[in-house]
Amino acid sequence: MNLTITHEAWVITAAVLAVALLLLLIIKFKWQEFVALLFTSIVFGLAIGQNPNEMLTFIVEEMGSSLGQLSLVIGLGAIFGMMLQRAGAAQRIALTLVEKFSDRTIALGLSAAGFLVGTSVYIDVAIVILVPMLYQVALRTGKSLLHYGIPLCAGLSTAYTFMPPAPGPLATAGIMNADVGLVVLFGLICGLPAVLVAGPVFGRFISKRIHVEPPVPVSTESSGAQVQDADGNRAQDLARDGSSGTAGAALGQRGSAPVAVDERGVPLPSLVSVVGALLLPLILVVVGTVGRLVGGPVGEVFQFIGNPVIAMLATCLFSLYFFGVRRKLRKEDLQDIATAALGPAGMIILITGAGSVFGGVLVQSGLGDTLSEGMQSASVPLVVFGFVVASVMRISQGSGLVAMVTGASFSAPLAETLGASPSVVALTCIAIACGGAGYSHVNDSGFWMANRYFGMSVANTLKSWTVMKTLVALTGFTMVLILSFFIR
Repeated sequence: MNLTITHEAWVITAAVLAVALLLLLIIKFKWQEFVALLFTSIVFGLAIGQNPNEMLTFIVEEMGSSLGQLSLVIGLGAIFGMMLQRAGAAQRIALTLVEKFSDRTIALGLSAAGFLVGTSVYIDVAIVILVPMLYQVALRTGKSLLHYGIPLCAGLSTAYTFMPPAPGPLATAGIMNADVGLVVLFGLICGLPAVLVAGPVFGRFISKRIHVEPPVPVSTESSGAQVQDADGNRAQDLARDGSSGTAGAALGQRGSAPVAVDERGVPLPSLVSVVGALLLPLILVVVGTVGRLVGGPVGEVFQFIGNPVIAMLATCLFSLYFFGVRRKLRKEDLQDIATAALGPAGMIILITGAGSVFGGVLVQSGLGDTLSEGMQSASVPLVVFGFVVASVMRISQGSGLVAMVTGASFSAPLAETLGASPSVVALTCIAIACGGAGYSHVNDSGFWMANRYFGMSVANTLKSWTVMKTLVALTGFTMVLILSFFIR
């Protein structure tokens, strides 16, 4: 019996086995994602018959070329996010918006706060900072903590997975070689409905069915912002741990005159400076996209200003000055903050680079040609393919970043083979982001963070947090499908 297999069939089989190997290494053997991606790329290359030495040379070159601009942007973005975190920017947004919104419309304010913060602050850090600030609000109103927490987390989740300069969408755009300005535009169009559905709408629904009391305070040590009266005398602490003198002291006193301060007693930055800093990189990147459309000398200037590296450098310098120098931080403090920020950024950069290597090996294998023929005969759109791959990876191994990197690694060669337009490539990035955003369950660290900070059982966390994340994914992808009918 003849058991020979065509090269194309073997490439597809090897790709499927490579994904299975990647999941096995991450889930079963707990390998670090960067190492697992790199090892899988090498095994896949050898399996399809690539010359070992040539393959290693290709891997080194691909790693370097893929991280040129991306490493700069991620590094600068990490410093920017750390400066916002240390300055109390998240607290300022939450305090101001909660003060301005009534009890009936507060969910909208919290969704907006989460969306603004999620673009630049790591989502786990944002949850640690912001969720405990809601404890006293829930106690004051008697409503379920989910009424406030779900809208906030929906905003955080959507921005963190849909909107550059957050690491996931930025890495996806880099691997897909997408126009970041278009990714920002499509991220807004698809993300805002996702926030509304998964945030205020679902939050109101689930809070009537699951009543969550704020966790019992376990500490009185202040770790966040504080409140001073108009004369500068310290009032109750605005701590992150939910202690008795925490966020409610500030959030529960609308119309009074307390002044929120950080742990050094310095007033929190103004809302205008914080929102301006968060919007600055997005505006500059969009300016660059406009420059490419305008062309000519003016277009060249716009493209320079809107280059992601220049946009993030300007934003980073802005944050260092307004949230550092103007707030009397020492030069040594600024250096320590920047150094601390680059640790997590380095791991994201390495994972992204390894994902680019995996994608490059897939391109060399001819997988793009094989998949494109099958997809065209089956009439499967590129956005659907990217969403499905990212969703499978997200459900299987838990990490949204790995899911998005893998989804982009498989979609990039396909987009190249199909000759997809810049608009379609950018929209595919958002489809991949949708797949990486949803389905958070017990294999995701974010699930357990929500479980802890909301003080819920596992069952209630699945009914609330997991459903919220899934609504973000499905609502966003529905918007992607609608846009795909008009984008060519």
